[in-house]
Amino acid sequence: MKKFILYSITVLVIAFILPVKTQAIPAFARKYGYNCNMCHTGFTKLNDFGQRFRDNGYQIPGQEGKEKNVFDLAPPLALRLSFGHTLYNNDEGTASSFNLYGLDLLAAGVLHKNISFLFIYTPRIDEPSSIFSGLDSINSNPSQFGRLESANLVFSNIIKDALNIRIGRFEPGYHIISSKRTYYLFQPYEVYLMTSPRNNYTFDDNQIGIEATGHFQGGFKYAAGFTNGTGASADNNNYKDLYLSMTQTLGKGDGQSAGQRIGLFGYYGWQPLTLPGTVIATNGQTNGSDNKTFYRLGVSASANWKTLNMQMIYYLGSDNKALNTLDATKNYKFNGGFVELSYAGFLNNRLIASAMYNWVRPPSYDSDSEVNAYSALCRYYLGDWSAINIAIHAEYTHRITGGATKNKENVFALALDFAF
Repeated sequence: MKKFILYSITVLVIAFILPVKTQAIPAFARKYGYNCNMCHTGFTKLNDFGQRFRDNGYQIPGQEGKEKNVFDLAPPLALRLSFGHTLYNNDEGTASSFNLYGLDLLAAGVLHKNISFLFIYTPRIDEPSSIFSGLDSINSNPSQFGRLESANLVFSNIIKDALNIRIGRFEPGYHIISSKRTYYLFQPYEVYLMTSPRNNYTFDDNQIGIEATGHFQGGFKYAAGFTNGTGASADNNNYKDLYLSMTQTLGKGDGQSAGQRIGLFGYYGWQPLTLPGTVIATNGQTNGSDNKTFYRLGVSASANWKTLNMQMIYYLGSDNKALNTLDATKNYKFNGGFVELSYAGFLNNRLIASAMYNWVRPPSYDSDSEVNAYSALCRYYLGDWSAINIAIHAEYTHRITGGATKNKENVFALALDFAF
């Protein structure tokens, strides 16, 4: 524990003595000559303007067709990299190391009026490792697998504001609170990762398919999708999963940094019991059979007061009993969520402080999957008004898993989070 206290003091000292001059600016900021905080409270979390910009196909609302597209500009490329030192502790002891935590290569922009794209690739990282569990990451267990996280086209304003279409692989609209644009680098939203014994669907995955979105005066927004439901993998059955989310914002804003937002979402999908099926197509998809259903239902909220934001999600999951290898007489039912409180302030929101509680409650016969996680972080952004794209990041999590037998972990990390 003394090491954790010493780390905390070190973070605060470093945050206020390092110089604050840098000229690197990410792709959209370069295009428009904006500061990163035009769209972000502090990267990576979007503010209201940033959310509207994203919803409008990466076009400034009201400027569709008037701005330069990607063919008129330098390639709209960006990258994000995090690296630093991690201290890990559990009941068996303590380990520490310097790490690379991941690398994202991004490209996004406007191809034509109301036609835009987003591309995110995460290259494979074998060595140096980004993990801190002591596992071998050189051969079979890389610290980051190479994958196409996002690759999609957006057709905006098919009906002005009310209908936009996204096709490809994308973060689905039921991620009302995005796991891709969270301040936390080391603590995920636990309930997003929860799966039952025989269901491969993960709430946190980007999906391949088609999605319709829209927003209306008065603060109402919707998203509806039709996807494989298998993340980046080829589809494993002939059914397609469906989802719908709806939010209502009260007051001015979009619920990101102003206004008060409430939301509902639902997901309905199928998982095959018989794999790979009798047909395996040229693209890897199969007609797996004996499909059984599952669903996820949840509520969300985001409340703002000045630069203080509180957001939460709670959802229920239920998988057909045929997918439950622990008790085949019952549907596998669980619930969980998180509450996150964040503050932004000090010289154009240079300082971000946040605290978060995660919980997952599985059925009693699967108590090993129970999770309680308590997290806190502090981020300090370096740069002048033209570029705030480096953050000193300190994060701590105390994580308790299991029911009758508790397993306790502590993770403390001091990192630089860099976007260019």
